[in-house]
Amino acid sequence: MRSVDELINKSDPGWSLVKDWIDSAKNKVEILPVDTVKAKEALYQTQVTTRSPMGAVIYMTGGLLVDGGWIRILGSGCSKLNRTLPGWNKGKSFKEFGEAPSFLLIADDAIGGFFLLNGGGFGKDVGKIYYLSPDNLEYEPLDITYSEFLQFCFNNDLEKFYDGLRWTNWRSEVSKLQGDQVFNFYPFLWTKEGKDINKNHRKAVPVEEQYSLNLDLRKQLGLNK
Repeated sequence: MRSVDELINKSDPGWSLVKDWIDSAKNKVEILPVDTVKAKEALYQTQVTTRSPMGAVIYMTGGLLVDGGWIRILGSGCSKLNRTLPGWNKGKSFKEFGEAPSFLLIADDAIGGFFLLNGGGFGKDVGKIYYLSPDNLEYEPLDITYSEFLQFCFNNDLEKFYDGLRWTNWRSEVSKLQGDQVFNFYPFLWTKEGKDINKNHRKAVPVEEQYSLNLDLRKQLGLNK
């Protein structure tokens, strides 16, 4: 594994690029505070350089909240988003730090959808983003890179992307949601009975619990990755 000093690129840091994107973003982006010690540890555990946008987000932020916290992009963690990118992935996409992951969970949203970077586990489009969608439990290929994913979050019409998946007064409820929680819906959003999100019962649950549930349901439904 490369040392932290090898991973920190001072001559061409990716953060200047990411910060420019945030400053000109159409959607609201909140940069969460960073703890330098945690940031160095998370960068080392992820083994990406700060020249890359992912490395920059890990090293320079505790994470990013988009559109009032609807999307949470993982960084090096803080009280408002109490998960680091490498820590969240350990035991899911790899067992020990330093292993090459077959995918990386890079972000998630308030309704229990998960964004993943393909490390080879999803086919030949390595480096592209997939969305584990709560309304069909499928890994949907978005055909964008991590950099393009950031710009998608910052500038895309999220109302259109999440058409039918936002309920009346969602902003108020999402603003009270903790960074390690998501909303769980019943009936499930992927069922015929659960298609009208305004009629579903919803409650905040730990994001870990929802991720495990999604994978279990995929197995039960015969949706093999």
